[in-house]
This record gives sequence, C-alpha cells and structure tokens, in this order.
Amino acid sequence: MEYRRLGNTGLKVSEISLGSWLTYGGYVEEQNATASIDKAYDLGINFFDTANVYMRGEAEIVVGKALQKYQRDSYVLATKVFWPMGDGPNDRGLSRKHIMEQCHASLKRLNTDYVDIYYCHRFDKETPLEETLRAMDDLVRQGKVLYLGVSEWTAEQITEAVHLADKKLLDRIVVNQPQYSMLQRYIEKEVIPVSEKHGIGQVVWSPLAQGVLTGKYKKGEAAPAGSRAAQENFKALGGLLTEANLDRVELLKEVAADHNISLPTLALAWILRQKNVASALVGASRPEQVEENVKASGIKLSDETIARIEEILK
Repeated sequence: MEYRRLGNTGLKVSEISLGSWLTYGGYVEEQNATASIDKAYDLGINFFDTANVYMRGEAEIVVGKALQKYQRDSYVLATKVFWPMGDGPNDRGLSRKHIMEQCHASLKRLNTDYVDIYYCHRFDKETPLEETLRAMDDLVRQGKVLYLGVSEWTAEQITEAVHLADKKLLDRIVVNQPQYSMLQRYIEKEVIPVSEKHGIGQVVWSPLAQGVLTGKYKKGEAAPAGSRAAQENFKALGGLLTEANLDRVELLKEVAADHNISLPTLALAWILRQKNVASALVGASRPEQVEENVKASGIKLSDETIARIEEILK
C-alpha cells in the first residue's frame, strides 16, 4: 500500500480507503463487514469512512466496533453530517445545533473521543456559511475533530468557504469528497483546479461507478442476483448503467487484459493518476473485494495507456 498527503496537510492516507455506504449496518451482515475491515487493515489501508446517515447510525456502530481492536492512532476515521437523522425541523442540515448534536452522537456510536475528518455531507443553502464554518471550527478547537471536509460542494461553494474561513480566521477545509470515476468526471473541469489552488485534496467515492466498472453487468442480460442493480432502488445506478457505458466497459476490459490486471484495478489506477486525488474510496461486502481493490495502489499507467482509455471514454 502506498500513502499520499491529504491536500496540503501533513496527514497521510492510504491510496485505497474503505467506505461503508450501502453496506455496513445494511445488507452486509456484521460478520462480513468486520472481516472486510480486518482485511483492509491487514493490507495497509489506514483510512476508514462512514456517515451518521448510513443506515441511520448503524454503519457507524459496526465500523466503530470493528476498529476497537486497533490502536486509535494507527488509522484515520471519517464521518459526516447533513442529511436528516429524524423528523424534526432541526434534525438535518448544517446549523450549529445539528452539527454539534450529530458530532457527539457519531462519537458515541463510533466509541471514540475524536474523528480525524468531519465532512459537511452536502452544502446547506438554508444555513449561513459562517455559522457552519464556526461550528466546525469549534469542534476542531475542542479536539473532537482534527480536519474539516466537504462532500459534493461546487467549486464556487468551496471557494467561498475558503475565503470566509481566511477572513474570519477559522479552520480551513482540507478535503472534498466527490463522486469520480471513468464514467463520472464532472470534477475535472472546475473542482480539481480550485481544490489544487487552495490545498484541498479529493477523496473520491464510487470510483467503480457503483459496480458498473467491475464488468459484472452485461448488455442484454439481467443484473446478477445480489448485485446493486438487481435491487429495486438501484435499477439505473444513478444513470451510469447505460448501453453506451456497457460498450465502454467491454473495451476497457481489453485494456486491462493487455496489462494483466483486472478492470477494477485499471479503473482505480486511472483515478490515482490524478495528483489531487489522495484516496479512492471503495466499498466491500467481502474481504476478497478488498484484496482485489488494493492491487491498484502503486500502479502507474503510461501516457499511451491513458490516451487509449481517453479515446474509449469519449
């Protein structure tokens, strides 16, 4: 496993990190979740990601329990705040009240005194940005949070937050968590350039395009039993499961075969070609998936291979 600095900070995170969205505390039983976390730790993954909203806190409990056996300073733990955690008017968003209450609830579920990274899970248009940044800054000063992050914020929102933090002498955002894969590349145009300018690193989610880049989905065939697309809620996988994308996948398989690596390994290595990306966040329902994903760490794709991939993705 190779490690990268998170933005302009001194924090080093594994190039591959393990997330718990749609898995832990949900359809992946706790035994498999714990086995996947143990395998990740054994293989050098030091970065584990969750959120309060994943299965309404259940994912945090599973992750916290699985990590208890390891020395706290040996891994980097991230969680998030924004989405509804109840039916009340203050049970959502980035108000000071919701941030403070949810941070304390997350720490309790994770059974830890602090989280390394605390993300604003989305941008909150209903709360003044200064209120949000000041609440997050207070958590840093209290030692409950070490680094601040955002997820799926636009380049404009990130810029505004950086300038406001500098003006008010508040702790700065150092990491952004956007969706990014061969099939979802919107961050390349504005988000990455703005982030590089301000010393913010990317930790990308869905690097395998919600499973489309594993090659398990085929044109004209039903989704494999137990796969995400086989579940009613995820039929189209956010618009990624299209015939055009499945055609691209078949061509990308040939590129991977020419390099004697799997398609998921190629897809992750392609993401890690971006210097601004600190880590690719993968999900795993079985330890074997973790083993496969970590193979991408350290692989350097040639300019010729990147150009070939670019031609396929056009």
